[in-house]
Amino acid sequence: MAKIGDQVQTADWKKEKHAPVIECPDEVKVNEMFEVRLSIGKEIGHPNTTEHHIRWIRLYFHPEGKKFTYDVGLFEFNAHGEAAEGPNTGPVYTHPDVSAWMKTDVPGTIYAVSYCNIHGLWESSKEIKIV
Repeated sequence: MAKIGDQVQTADWKKEKHAPVIECPDEVKVNEMFEVRLSIGKEIGHPNTTEHHIRWIRLYFHPEGKKFTYDVGLFEFNAHGEAAEGPNTGPVYTHPDVSAWMKTDVPGTIYAVSYCNIHGLWESSKEIKIV
C-alpha cells in the first residue's frame, strides 16, 4: 500500500526550483531563540502565477533520538494573481519566503515541506547541533 511519504520529493535546491531552502545556524545555544528562514526558488525562480504556484510551506522539528516530530508552523501563500477578470490579472502575488523564530534544548533536524499546485510535495532538511 502506498504511503504519503512515497509522494514527497527531494532535490538539491540549487538545481530544483521546488525544493525548500532552509537557512538557519548550524549550531544554536540551549533555549536561545534563533531564526529559521524558509523559501522556494532561491537559485532558480518559481513562477508563482495563478496556474503554477507554491501554496504552503510547513516547518517541523524532530529531536535527535526521539520518536515524534513537532509541527512548528504552517505558512500559506494565497494570492497568485487571481481576479474576477481572470488568471494573472489580480493586483496581489505572494512569494514563498518566510521567517520563524524557535528555540530548543536538544539537537535535532529541521524539516521543511512545501506544496506546489502542479508538482506536489517537496522536502528538505537540516541538522541543528546544540553548543
